[in-house]
Amino acid sequence: MRTFVHPSVTEITVEGILHALADPERVSIYASIVNSECTQSCSSFLRVSERAIPKSTLSQHFKALREAGLIRSERKGVEVHNTSRCAEIEERFPGLIRAIVNSHSIQLQEERRRAAARKRRRAGAVGS
Repeated sequence: MRTFVHPSVTEITVEGILHALADPERVSIYASIVNSECTQSCSSFLRVSERAIPKSTLSQHFKALREAGLIRSERKGVEVHNTSRCAEIEERFPGLIRAIVNSHSIQLQEERRRAAARKRRRAGAVGS
């Protein structure tokens, strides 16, 4: 079984972080890991934003997050557990991760409000 390669803190770049978090599913996965108080197994993310994610796609997402230096992955039996490297990144780029995760949270809230409003409008149109 291959071991995971994690970049050193000095190898982590802002460009790499932004590239890894440019994908909506990946930023959702990462935000969940950041907001969790314990490690997250890969299988915890088979559904992201109400969508089923194939295991192969999930593997690619975790690889991108790991290569950007955002997470540390560790095998425990047949599972892979992931933890955020926020503390390390915070020392190198103060405030960057918190700003991204907070902005993502605000965006999700706005999207949910818009979806609820559309649903109410459709329900009102059907009931008319």
